[in-house]
Amino acid sequence: MSDALKHECGIALVRLLKPLEYYKEKYGTAFYGIQKMYLMMEKQHNRGQDGAGFASIKLDVEPGQRYISRVRSNHSQPIQDVFKQINERISEELKAQPEIGDDVQKIKSEIPYVGELFLGHVRYGTFGKNSIESVHPFLRQSNWMHRNLILAGNFNMTNVKELFENLVELGQHPKEMADTVTVMEKIGHFLDKEVMQLYQDCKAEGYSKREASPVIAERLDIAKILARSAKNLDGGYAMAGLLGHGDAFVFRDPAGIRPAYFYQDDEVVVVASERPVIQTVFNVPFESVQEIDPGHALIIKKNGKVSMNQILEPTVKKACSFERIYFSRGSDAEIYQERKNLGKLILPAVLNAIDSDTDNTVFSYIPNTAETSFYGLVEAAQDFLNQRKNNYILENRNTLTAETLQELLAVKIRTEKVAIKDAKLRTFITEDSSRDDLVAHVYDVTYGVIKPEDNLVIIDDSIVRGTTLKMSIIKMMDRLKPKRIVIVSSAPQIRYPDCYGIDMAKLEGLVAFRAALTLLKERNLYHIVDEVYAKCKAQENFADTDVVNYVTAIYDQFTPEEISDKIAEMLSSPEINAEVKIIFQKVEDLHIACPKNLGDWYFTGDYPTPGGNRVVNRAFMNFYEGKDARAY
Repeated sequence: MSDALKHECGIALVRLLKPLEYYKEKYGTAFYGIQKMYLMMEKQHNRGQDGAGFASIKLDVEPGQRYISRVRSNHSQPIQDVFKQINERISEELKAQPEIGDDVQKIKSEIPYVGELFLGHVRYGTFGKNSIESVHPFLRQSNWMHRNLILAGNFNMTNVKELFENLVELGQHPKEMADTVTVMEKIGHFLDKEVMQLYQDCKAEGYSKREASPVIAERLDIAKILARSAKNLDGGYAMAGLLGHGDAFVFRDPAGIRPAYFYQDDEVVVVASERPVIQTVFNVPFESVQEIDPGHALIIKKNGKVSMNQILEPTVKKACSFERIYFSRGSDAEIYQERKNLGKLILPAVLNAIDSDTDNTVFSYIPNTAETSFYGLVEAAQDFLNQRKNNYILENRNTLTAETLQELLAVKIRTEKVAIKDAKLRTFITEDSSRDDLVAHVYDVTYGVIKPEDNLVIIDDSIVRGTTLKMSIIKMMDRLKPKRIVIVSSAPQIRYPDCYGIDMAKLEGLVAFRAALTLLKERNLYHIVDEVYAKCKAQENFADTDVVNYVTAIYDQFTPEEISDKIAEMLSSPEINAEVKIIFQKVEDLHIACPKNLGDWYFTGDYPTPGGNRVVNRAFMNFYEGKDARAY
């Protein structure tokens, strides 16, 4: 997006199902798992560039031998830094002990990070936190192998305070109120209880303490532990966990908000946040990569058995539509077509904005991630032009000359690359007036391709805050001196905060909200703001299941077109000579384009969990009370 918008996060899990010697013989390396993890994480760098972490577990090691390794980084290129550290350590060990180079068992026992089970994570920092302590995977340690828990995830919980208080009631003393720590400690609590119960069972059956260990590993019921842990979770999540003895799981929220895909054959079990990552890294077809079902956990036992277990009752599936619009890599076969459809479906509104004058219109896109929807828009525009040509030919077939026909066929949809982002430019000055001037030069433009009578149509993924549009893009496009600038958003108007993983926590940051407030003032309807606040305040202490999203009333007085026109007015400025129009995708057309990802709460206010309504009301109360605070 032209507006900076952060999203968390990406997960990668690999479980090798064969002995390490197998991979050494077939692929020429005992480091096969590490290499695949590097590729899986690098292919998901779009999901987070503020931090990266890697953890591995060795199976069936002798007591006293280290079996868990972890490395994390919050450097400027964290994935590269993580694997640089890993490679340097491996090289040091091989240099110190060159004789172990072909001995796979020696490599496994002597070199850290080599193992059979791997978990990786990439993240964006949220809540202003990007310290190394905030980087996943998190580790809960114990001298009992089964009670070691490694956790990483792509999630936000709306009810962290409640979860924290639940832990306190269980007798724990959590070190901080963060969703990852809270969830890990809750899973860890029930893991501890299950292990202790199994130990008592083994003891009653006559097993010695040492003999009980493998029996506990075999009998440990991961689904039962997750079901107990997940009772009060409210949020969007895909969380992955490793247990010290070798069990693993990936658990997805009941509404399927956050994505998770897996692939399994006789060599590996693989999980990632995006399908094409698995397709590319393991060279497997689209249909071989499956989604983890909402409310289910993919469980991989130490013995290699894989199962899909229901943990929570699935609700109506509300998978995040922003995954399809922007966040996920566009190389996914379905996503590519969906993004093209987003462009195609918005053409009628574009034609209306340019008075159907495609001859005097140049189509372009910004930023590069909008390129696919641009292709769809241009294809639809070409179909429109072809239909216009067909009608003309049919109407004038008796008088049409070869020269006229040639002129007619020469007319094409005009497309240009008119905006180029200067990736090296940084707005390093914080003082507003100086910074604004720098922001205005983040993009360069291509001169000489626009005529004074032209419309310039620019398609973007979405418009969130509008800052970059106002301070940079519209000003730069106006330098080309078009008659009209039409900014097209392939997503609908973002009206409500997100609380399930996207960094949109404050209402006043959303340009659609600010436009609605302006319209309320202009039409003497601002009393609605006071009424909404009173209703939000009245349910401040309600249970989440009883809270209603009253903030929708802010928008109910206006058509989407009225809000769009007000946004265009707000994002323009007196020095802009061109007429500025802004067009947003219809929610109905978004659902047509992306039929499997119907999560649209940021556009409609229809939150998939009860905690969402509490969050949007809290965000509104923060705005009304002038509090610069997050709503969750």
